[in-house]
Amino acid sequence: MRQAIIGFHQDEEQHWVADLACGHSQHVRHTPPWQNRPWVMTEQGRQEKLGVELNCLLCDAIEQPSSPSIKD
Repeated sequence: MRQAIIGFHQDEEQHWVADLACGHSQHVRHTPPWQNRPWVMTEQGRQEKLGVELNCLLCDAIEQPSSPSIKD
């Protein structure tokens, strides 16, 4: 299922991860020659990709994102 990118963060290994509208996330690494995404290396490049849709494999598998626990 296609989901829009709503933000980015870095994982514990400093790899860039796209935050998707569905609540899932997806790595968007720039690791040539396997993945050529030089735009992920700059703030401007990442900002230009906000709203772009990626295929969310977790949504395709009908998995719901984990939600943070709510404390009273």
